[in-house]
Amino acid sequence: MGDDIGYSDIGAYGGEIETPNINRLADGGLKFTTFYNMAKCNPTRSTMLTGLYSGGEGAVHIGNLTKQAGYTNIMSGKEHFDSWVPEYCKAENVFDHSFYFWATTEYFLPPSGAFERPFYLEGKELSADEIEHEKSPMYKTDFITDYALKWLDETFQKEDPFFLYLPYHAAHYPLQARPEDIEKYRGKYLKGWDVLRQERFDRMEEMGVFPQGAKLSPPENNLNKSRGPFLEDYTDYYAWDSLSAEKKDSLDLEMAVFAAIIDRMDQNIGRVLKKLEDNGKLENTIIMYLNDNGSCPFYTNKIPNKEPGPADSYWSLRTNWAMLGNTPFRQHKQSGLEGGSHTPFIAFWPGKIAPNTITEQVGHVVDIAPTFLDLLNIQYPDSIQGHATLPLHGSSLLPVFMGEQRREPEFFISGMDKFRMFRSGDYKIVRMNGGEWELYNMATDPSELVNLAANMPEKVNELAMSYASSPVASGNDLP
Repeated sequence: MGDDIGYSDIGAYGGEIETPNINRLADGGLKFTTFYNMAKCNPTRSTMLTGLYSGGEGAVHIGNLTKQAGYTNIMSGKEHFDSWVPEYCKAENVFDHSFYFWATTEYFLPPSGAFERPFYLEGKELSADEIEHEKSPMYKTDFITDYALKWLDETFQKEDPFFLYLPYHAAHYPLQARPEDIEKYRGKYLKGWDVLRQERFDRMEEMGVFPQGAKLSPPENNLNKSRGPFLEDYTDYYAWDSLSAEKKDSLDLEMAVFAAIIDRMDQNIGRVLKKLEDNGKLENTIIMYLNDNGSCPFYTNKIPNKEPGPADSYWSLRTNWAMLGNTPFRQHKQSGLEGGSHTPFIAFWPGKIAPNTITEQVGHVVDIAPTFLDLLNIQYPDSIQGHATLPLHGSSLLPVFMGEQRREPEFFISGMDKFRMFRSGDYKIVRMNGGEWELYNMATDPSELVNLAANMPEKVNELAMSYASSPVASGNDLP
């Protein structure tokens, strides 16, 4: 799983960033044109790993399911949950081997010699000098993979079936990347976001990777009014051609570093694929790839006037580059508008999933846990840790994987509370900044360009009433 990566950033979905290993999975498997996450890191992880939009005691981690089926569980990467997720679902209580962090920022070891937030190895906090790494200077995406490969080797020796959960932190801020990766992209973004966005859209249309009828949304400012500070240079749209050559060069570097972070993630996915292939496991392994939310434009630069790239930079991506990442959709991380909640989703399973196929059936991270039940051919447990288990909110994607039509779930939910979306059938309501519900027909307007709320108030009320009885609604959500 990628972090804060836009729908069109990877090559398999139209991006110019080099992702040959993710592309290999896409070419050999199935791509969804409409798949939802929860629009932010912690709710996406909470929902994906439990199959619940919201819950508590009685939630079942998918690692509990694989363990029940006799699998060795391995996790290396980011752990970040909502407060409702029980303690027994945390990494050290689910995985046989785990290397994880809550939400650290740095990629390189910072000049201070200590990471801002700790890393843990199977529940034990590690100092920076205790983290195993094959390549120096140490870089987070690389050493996350180092741990995963080490444990895969151990599992292969025992010939156990395995479940590997590999949630990378790429390409979350800060913009830090290895110099050789940055150099690959330097100068490629000088044509600017306006031209590049149209180029991505044209490629996506040719590839068939967005919903039928999707149009390129017009440029707009970041509409999120709750995540500041609000610096116009970062939050507002401006035309590339209006900028000086010096400013363009600085912005080219910004996007080159972001591309380099994704490139390095793909290189590491390639390491995992090679490990599977070299050990004769690739042909009998199902692999899924997705992102936790759309591209993120929120300004968090701790050290102004420091160029992006090195270990002492805390540069962030701005709205205009994030808008490129979310082509062709509107808005960004946190938002229930498609730019925040729409993710690429790839499923690769040699001999089972037909290669180079695309589906327009709608899916959601809430459907992944029930899919695991089907894949493992086991029953959902009646209880866990002394608690009656909570019924799953999603439904299995296995029929879609097999090229069949599944019965679409009654509804899909995404977005943060003030930026919530609720979709049922072709219609979707969404609000921004806690405002009035907007209404979109996703069958005819998947880019959300025409708000139908004023013309169809009955439909808005119908969906709002349905949402008010959903697992994530509060009393304040009654229309």
